[in-house]
Amino acid sequence: MFKNVIVKTPGKSYLNGLTTSDLGKPDYEKLLIQHKNYIEALKKCGVTVTHLPASEEFPDSTFVEDTAVLTPEFAVVTNPGADSRNGEIKEIESVLKGFYKNFHYINSPGTLDGGDVLQAEDHFYIGISDRTNEEGARQLKEIVESEGFKGTIVPLKEFFHLKTGITYLGNNIIAAAGEFLDHPDFEEYEKLIVSSKDEYSANCIRVNDFVIIPKGYAETKRKMSEAGYKTIELEMSEFQKHDGGLSCLSLRF
Repeated sequence: MFKNVIVKTPGKSYLNGLTTSDLGKPDYEKLLIQHKNYIEALKKCGVTVTHLPASEEFPDSTFVEDTAVLTPEFAVVTNPGADSRNGEIKEIESVLKGFYKNFHYINSPGTLDGGDVLQAEDHFYIGISDRTNEEGARQLKEIVESEGFKGTIVPLKEFFHLKTGITYLGNNIIAAAGEFLDHPDFEEYEKLIVSSKDEYSANCIRVNDFVIIPKGYAETKRKMSEAGYKTIELEMSEFQKHDGGLSCLSLRF
């Protein structure tokens, strides 16, 4: 069960943030509405939301997930792989000191984005991507193993971040798309298969009694319902334009 969530309002500088998509420029007013609805959905899931103000100097800082890896016992402050994002960790560390005493850090030359880290019970899967390098993944693996968890490093072939294509839903079930459908590291899990046309919806989040999914993916919603999950749908168009998904917008612990 999650008790706390940290989110951060996107600033106007978000419009000039990092992206690999060709979906066009975000609409800032729509962006703020979508972010507000995201917060309301989290509250419906029964968590306490810590809401940080916008930081115009960091265009991508609404994607707070990349700045830390959190468990009930300890926090890991990351070292994001994009140079323009490194300064974001100062604020997040300061905020997390109100919740944690046990801290670990990813140190250069290691880089790590939290979006490349999937926790499934006592097992951490750590993706190597354009933002997370081998050294950063190795450091996190050593950290989680020192805390009594398992760690597996997963080099990515297709996806931007590990959690772009896979979500742990609890009860040994994962929602998976693309390269993770037949991936040997995830063969022990029961799979809720996300089709290629619905691929964006593989990045969803289980928050207590609900699974929050992006709006517009009827097949994924149907499969979630058939599997017994209660879903909340959210419009994510303006975040998708900058490679953002549902998990990216919060730190859940």
